[in-house]
Amino acid sequence: MQQKDEKVDFAVPPDHVAAFQRDGFLVVRGMFSRDEISLIRTALEQDPAVRSNGVNREDDSGAVTRSVVWLEPGDSTYGRVARLPRVVDTMAACLGDEVYHYQAKLNAKEPQEGGSWAWHQDYGYWYEQNCHYPDMGTMMLALDPSTKENGCLQVLAGSHRMGTVRHVFTEGGQRCADPERVDEIMKVLDLVYCELDPGDALFFHCNTLHRSDRNRSDTHRWMLLDCFNTRHNSPFKAVVPGTPYRPIEKVPDDTILSTGLRFATGEEKFQSTYVEEQKKAAGVI
Repeated sequence: MQQKDEKVDFAVPPDHVAAFQRDGFLVVRGMFSRDEISLIRTALEQDPAVRSNGVNREDDSGAVTRSVVWLEPGDSTYGRVARLPRVVDTMAACLGDEVYHYQAKLNAKEPQEGGSWAWHQDYGYWYEQNCHYPDMGTMMLALDPSTKENGCLQVLAGSHRMGTVRHVFTEGGQRCADPERVDEIMKVLDLVYCELDPGDALFFHCNTLHRSDRNRSDTHRWMLLDCFNTRHNSPFKAVVPGTPYRPIEKVPDDTILSTGLRFATGEEKFQSTYVEEQKKAAGVI
């Protein structure tokens, strides 16, 4: 699709679904226009709620990626991304069921300091949040050029069909897929560097093995990630930050441009504050 300064119309082609099911990931070029990306990026940069809820995630070398996690999409410019039909319908088609919003995240790798992420599957985390099935996925939206030099996402094509790999912890505390098992998997599957332009979207299955390198370039690498669960896979027991099924209230596909810049409204449940509140309420802390 061509990037243009107007709304983007999108329908899910059947071959996209087949590619996702075969490879465990799908790149949709130009899913968002330049004007939409500008508004989303500005909202994330300027919103006080985003700025105050960031957490630095260290890799084993001490390099950091700033992450901001929230549970409800809300009505902000960036929250509405997860409510657009072009996003929701693509994920639903790929996963084969109605989907609902599970959580969202901003991962910001700053120039020369953004940290790496070890090989892992997202279901390695979400299994612990009491989701029975690996019927979940993520849409990653590029807000900057994402290249090999600044730490773009790497995936092992088809790894989602190998099931869930045992996860362990690195010396720095990251949860990662069993390194010995990953070494063997890399002998039989293709490693793909998912280089993206701003506005490109990457959809990937929760069991797709993925990682990223440190940002050693002079450019930013900011990514907005919206994670989705299937309706039948709602957590069987409530945990924080696991979120139960609730229908997505879709908004028109042109809503980002038509409504302009919007910040958080207070319904987002940013993880750094919401999780602590829930633990206190439950008497955990």
